[in-house]
Order: sequence, then C-alpha cells, then structure tokens
Amino acid sequence: MSFKFEKLIVWQKSVDLAADVHELTKTFPKDELFILSAQIKRAADSISLNIAEGPTGQSNAEFNKFLGYALRSNVEVVGCLYLAQKRNLIVPDTFSKIYGQCEEILVMINGLRNSLK
Repeated sequence: MSFKFEKLIVWQKSVDLAADVHELTKTFPKDELFILSAQIKRAADSISLNIAEGPTGQSNAEFNKFLGYALRSNVEVVGCLYLAQKRNLIVPDTFSKIYGQCEEILVMINGLRNSLK
C-alpha cells in the first residue's frame, strides 16, 4: 500500500459500504435511477473519497475538515436508507446491514477526528 489512507480501516470499510450500496441500487426500479439510486451512490462514494483526500499532504486541521465531509455523507446514506424503506425498495435485513455499516463508520470517523486534536 503506497498511500497513507489505504491503511485506514475506516477507509476500507467505507469502500465496502459503497460496494454494498451499489449492489443495493441494482434492485431499485428504473424510475429511481436518477433520483434515489444516484443520490445514495454518490453519498456512499463520497465517504471513502473524502477520507482518502484528507490526509494526503494536509494538516490535521485540514484532514479533520475532510473527515467532517465524510461524516455528513455517511449520515446522508442513512437518510437515503430511510427513504428507500418508506418507498418499499429495501428489505429489513438489507436496511439493518447497511445501517449497521454506517453506524460503525460513524464511530470510526469520530474516533479518528478525536485522535487529530
């Protein structure tokens, strides 16, 4: 691994989350393609992308800022999960799995942010 972010478990887990969200959206109806499917995929991708961008040649304060973006994107995924649930696009087990991944990432991002202080 040649990039600092690749060693971060939170980054690895966020990449897994993005892959799971991508698979989930394949089950959504076509009329959600440019609505909820696109939104939840962008939010999930944004988590790992902001974690990756943050530590690359940046100060701790700058990294903390990018972790804040990642955190907000993580919360956005949760919001999208609830919308999918209300629209009957997601089964309870899948909701629980992805929600749990988001909870774990939330805790890890907050822990990483606290370590930068």
